[in-house]
Amino acid sequence: MAAGQGVAVVPAHAELTTQQDAELLNVSRPHVIKLLDQGLIRSRLVGRHRRILASSLLEYRRTQQRDTRVAVDELAVLSEDLELY
Repeated sequence: MAAGQGVAVVPAHAELTTQQDAELLNVSRPHVIKLLDQGLIRSRLVGRHRRILASSLLEYRRTQQRDTRVAVDELAVLSEDLELY
């Protein structure tokens, strides 16, 4: 908020649509559907519509952020080893 970025408050037990998920992850809705089909984010069907628990989405986002940090750390080590940094 201090940086002027928007903030969304969502209860952990709330169920979100694929569009809401896409907006929270800042990706396209088709990408979210691909993640759901791959089982990377848990969801359930309500009729023909998918619903995603907010806690499931947050778990996925934490995993992605952790993997990103690990990759950046590995790149930093490689850069140092090659004396590029």
